Amino acid sequence: MADVTDKAREEFFSEAQEIVEGLSRDLLALDEVARRGQSSPELVNDVFRGVHTLKGLAGLFGASRMATLSHDLEEVLDDLRLGRVELTREVLDLLFRALDVYGQLLTLEREPDESLFGAADKFLADLAKAVRRSVAPGARDSAAYDLDPSLLAVLTEYEEHRLRTCISSGFSLFRVRASFNLLTIDEELETLKARAKPLGEIVTYLPTGDGGDAESIELELLLASRATHEEITATLQRERVTVEEVDRRRDPTDAPPRSRAEDAELSPRAREELDEPVAAAEGGAAGLSLRSVSQTVRVDIRKLDSLMNVVGELSIVRSSLARITERVRANPSLRELGFELYRLQRSFERHLGEVQDGILEVRMVPIGQIFDKLGRVARQASREAGKQVSLVITGAETELDKLIVEELSDPLMHMVRNAIDHGIEQINDRVALGKPEVGTIAINAFQKGSHVWIEIEDDGRGIDRARIREIALARGLLDETGAAELDDRALLGLIFLPGFSTKGQADMLAGRGVGMDVVKTNISRLGGVIDVQSEPGIGTKMTVTLPITLAILSSLLVEAGGQTFAVPLSAVEEALAYDPAASRTVDGREVMTLRGASLPLVHLHALFELTARPRGRSRFVLVVSAGARRLGVVVDFLEGQQDIVIKPLGRSLAGVRGFAGAASLGDQRVGLVLDAPALIDEAMSGGEARKTDSRLKDVASSA
Repeated sequence: MADVTDKAREEFFSEAQEIVEGLSRDLLALDEVARRGQSSPELVNDVFRGVHTLKGLAGLFGASRMATLSHDLEEVLDDLRLGRVELTREVLDLLFRALDVYGQLLTLEREPDESLFGAADKFLADLAKAVRRSVAPGARDSAAYDLDPSLLAVLTEYEEHRLRTCISSGFSLFRVRASFNLLTIDEELETLKARAKPLGEIVTYLPTGDGGDAESIELELLLASRATHEEITATLQRERVTVEEVDRRRDPTDAPPRSRAEDAELSPRAREELDEPVAAAEGGAAGLSLRSVSQTVRVDIRKLDSLMNVVGELSIVRSSLARITERVRANPSLRELGFELYRLQRSFERHLGEVQDGILEVRMVPIGQIFDKLGRVARQASREAGKQVSLVITGAETELDKLIVEELSDPLMHMVRNAIDHGIEQINDRVALGKPEVGTIAINAFQKGSHVWIEIEDDGRGIDRARIREIALARGLLDETGAAELDDRALLGLIFLPGFSTKGQADMLAGRGVGMDVVKTNISRLGGVIDVQSEPGIGTKMTVTLPITLAILSSLLVEAGGQTFAVPLSAVEEALAYDPAASRTVDGREVMTLRGASLPLVHLHALFELTARPRGRSRFVLVVSAGARRLGVVVDFLEGQQDIVIKPLGRSLAGVRGFAGAASLGDQRVGLVLDAPALIDEAMSGGEARKTDSRLKDVASSA
């Protein structure tokens, strides 16, 4: 096999084994159909596609014998699809034997042994010469129908075979004309095909060349069915769809002469040769086995969530066990018991950590899974906008939690479409500015500590600050004084407000004022933040910062106003003693200087309107960060570190900002998990306790 990484090699075995198992199911279904004296072109096509996929997969990983076997089977299956070979018992036996050889080859690819490849090689050689080709594709029974010659001329060999088969089976032919919107043609066409499937078989479909406009296209579908014209019309009833029955020719002698092709059969000698390698293998060391060579399984992410919840509960048990151990060790009369308990506790912690790390590893997938989809989004959006755009992607191998990757696809799609619509200029404008005709959108992903950073950067016109300020004033989002006091970061942040749009008129791409608001909301739900930087005439860069996983979080437990809160450690930079004398007020906001930079402060008990701690007792400043922004959170006490599993607050409190959820802390306690990005947003926007959501205060005080 070609030199590939162990992970890719395991993926190959897993994927190949899955395909072979699917082929086995399809062949069993095909065998059942054949026993009833029927045919199933869909099943034959499914087997053909599976073998074709195996051929490409084997070629990619250098499994030459598998590729050769797949190629020869493709020839046999192609003859079946085109009616050159009948689906006899001998042909089915051949296909089932080939599955056995696939299993043998997969085993040998995992543990190569040249001395055991002989039987498989002989099977491949015999298979190549076992099936004779027919000399002609068969008769054109379609000549009995008044079909457009131009339509018949473009039919593929397989479509021509299906047309003859349907006609010989007594089906009538119908022309179905339907008009589709170019933007939604894939979805609309699949819906129409799904409605037509119970009626018969769609032989082919082609553009008519008329009946469309700049935004639509008209297709003609050739439908073979035993249903009546009225039944088909009623089933396919849809706007811009017409059904017309194809007339039979009045004089069948006008049809071209028919020629029958001989169906190829397997000779007795060929059947004996194909039986030999399997029989030989069954008696030797390379005997075929029903055991799978794949060492991987695919697991529903919900099952992993369930396991992670159990691990979270065990983490609580671990914390309780640690406290009991300390109490026992503190008793001199139980010192020996305390030592034994401590040893068991350390062993439990170690094994629990291994289980936790293992589950987290299973949940991780490459972020490139969604980057592939973004290429199609960029291609469609650039065409809609009449622009030329190149999408450059790096860091696709960066891994994230599967659930985060799934939820991230829509926000990234919004950002790419906005970059094309608002950022990239029209071709003439770019040329006038001395820029290349083709605009560039670069997406880069990389891991930094316990976070993944995703940068989306374009080389477009940048964000017009004056336009943002003008719209904010016009919509009452700011007054003149507030607009003058906004710094550049705060001004650019206005684009994330609900309903904010710099586009005067909505179109298919943007301008409805929902895109960037949705982006920020969805990213915040994932525990992430988004920052924007822009230079007029040069371009815009948006940076998304996300935690690697949301399953289990290492957190710092803090106390404020008599309540316990959990702060994700991934958001904590450091903790230091709070000195009121070292703080000062700037523009109505308390700040302190930390290593030469100003750090805004917020008192957690004041934010949630909790009871203040008595004066004179020491407090602490927790420096939390989200992306490039930092905030000092003043708390009363630091309890220590603990791994937690976040639980949602419920539907009624889902919209409350400031909390990521709740977690069980042991000792019958429940702590609220602080949402660091939301707290930073609240502080940076000048939010005080009086502006805080009243529900948030109620939740905090009742925790």
